[in-house]
Amino acid sequence: MRKVVVTPPFAHYPTEWHFSPGLDTGDFVFFSGVTGTRADRSIAQDPEAQFRDAFRFLEANLLHAGLTTGTIVEMTTYHVDLKRHLAIFMKVKDEFVAETYPAWTAIGVSELITDGALLEIRAIAKRA
Repeated sequence: MRKVVVTPPFAHYPTEWHFSPGLDTGDFVFFSGVTGTRADRSIAQDPEAQFRDAFRFLEANLLHAGLTTGTIVEMTTYHVDLKRHLAIFMKVKDEFVAETYPAWTAIGVSELITDGALLEIRAIAKRA
């Protein structure tokens, strides 16, 4: 079984970008990288607001698949200016991700596909 998971505001992603925002395989749901891009395609200039928007977007995708942030087993985050924003990121992450924490890798990058994006979150969630 393979089922695309996409929230209605971002239903255009599979057609425009030719990828699945989420792919449900039954036991696991794989989420492509999400940024803090809003449905109107704007992005907050404030890092804290942008990080919160990214986690809200990820959370909306999880809920659409019948999951929560507590079901994330692995998370990879890509950061522009990783060390500069790490404390802010950790504060926001802890608002959404609680113990038992998923495996997590943070990677510093020079840029992301969306202009102005400072963060992209990729996650794998497991059904209980």
